[in-house]
Amino acid sequence: MIRIAVVDDHHLLREALCDLLRAQPGLEVVASVGSARSLVPTVVAARADVVLLDLEMPEHDPRHTVRELLNQAPDTHVVILSMHDDSALVSDLLSLGVRGYLHKTVDMVTLVAAIRGLRDPDRTTVVVSSPNWHRPPTTDSTLTPREVEVLRLVSEAMSNREIARSLDITEGTVKRHMRNIFEKLDAVSRIDAVNKAVETGALPSHRKKAEPRF
Repeated sequence: MIRIAVVDDHHLLREALCDLLRAQPGLEVVASVGSARSLVPTVVAARADVVLLDLEMPEHDPRHTVRELLNQAPDTHVVILSMHDDSALVSDLLSLGVRGYLHKTVDMVTLVAAIRGLRDPDRTTVVVSSPNWHRPPTTDSTLTPREVEVLRLVSEAMSNREIARSLDITEGTVKRHMRNIFEKLDAVSRIDAVNKAVETGALPSHRKKAEPRF
């Protein structure tokens, strides 16, 4: 189970989000926090894996909050969920260790995929869905032939271990390819990576795909 803390001073919105998350398999809401003052001790005590943090709260300095939270709970993944869309603030928070910055207009499918993607120990890239912020482009966003081959096997529901055996490479090499694929496609999950590769033409769309395992 992924343990989630939801932080938002708007009670109705916070509780509605909690209810939606509770309905998702594998997700558990362990804290519902409405005050910036009680945020850090509550999250630490709840042993949350993921914190969904709103920025527009009274008496709240988001930079200070993120620093203090990650200092006391370094294994916690902080994901900003906010209507605030200042590009400088987004960049600052990402540099402090925030793992995701999602605009409140994001749909539930993207939010849940982002949360689940954070559990992948090889998932090093952040998730950003913010209308006015653009991730600096990578040096080369084109998938290599080997990365396409790896992603083709992912689309056939193969695990990293099965892919390694099929291609006669190490599992560590597969994980490295997956990190590169996630970065290049700005994907939030294995399914998202496959879908985006199909959309861009990097992966044939006629291939029958099973849902990839996580």
